[in-house]
Amino acid sequence: MRSTHPNRIYGLIRSLAVYHAIPLRQRRLRRLYATLAGRGDLVFDVGAHTGNRTRALAALGCRVVALEPQPDFAGLLRLLFGRHPRVSILEAAAGDRTGVATLSVSDRNPTMTTLAIAWRAARERDPVFSGVRWNRDIDVEMVTLDALIARFGRPAFVKIDVEGAEPAVLAGLTYPVPALSFEYLPGTLDYTRTCVDRLQALGTYRFNWSVGESYELAAAGWVDGGTLLDALRTGAAQRRSGDVYARLGSGPVSFASIVGQQ
Repeated sequence: MRSTHPNRIYGLIRSLAVYHAIPLRQRRLRRLYATLAGRGDLVFDVGAHTGNRTRALAALGCRVVALEPQPDFAGLLRLLFGRHPRVSILEAAAGDRTGVATLSVSDRNPTMTTLAIAWRAARERDPVFSGVRWNRDIDVEMVTLDALIARFGRPAFVKIDVEGAEPAVLAGLTYPVPALSFEYLPGTLDYTRTCVDRLQALGTYRFNWSVGESYELAAAGWVDGGTLLDALRTGAAQRRSGDVYARLGSGPVSFASIVGQQ
């Protein structure tokens, strides 16, 4: 482990507590992921951070490729999963090209570390993120999802949580995969729309979403991209961040039925 500065140690411990120490969170996460991937399936955890998603997917019997560009957290993943027979750890970011990229690090709030310069600039003007400081930049390796597929094979599920770089990650994918998830934030639906449009260009995807860390799908059925975006514009959806889920070939449900559940 390479954390020495107090803020880096604080950020690491805080992330471990948030993502691994809250009771029942793993159980809910595994229940959700079991609908998307199963034993023997290959999955990519892009932006693995402390590895709570990797932990859940590995527990389901999946073969997990965990990408994490922050050296401290990549070291943590090696400590937690380095000897796990179904987990491969890559200290790298995903994006729209291969090469070297500049990562803006927030040591005290490492979940906000990002490759997305415009996204970071917008968050710096947002009062909600007033306590977040990006205090240093580091160079990291960047790969595309296509490159990962060429190396490891076609995944059954790809989880993406990369703080505003989700559109760039999906720009590096030219193969439709059976299921994906990506983070959304209130006030950044332009990023969500870009991701939805990209997926719809790759295949016939249907969508759902979960709010916060609930790990429960908000809609009773899977909807088209326009219906998803309409639902995420509602006041209830705009109060909290969450994850969008996408899968190939699922039937739609009406927007009216979604609003009735909120």
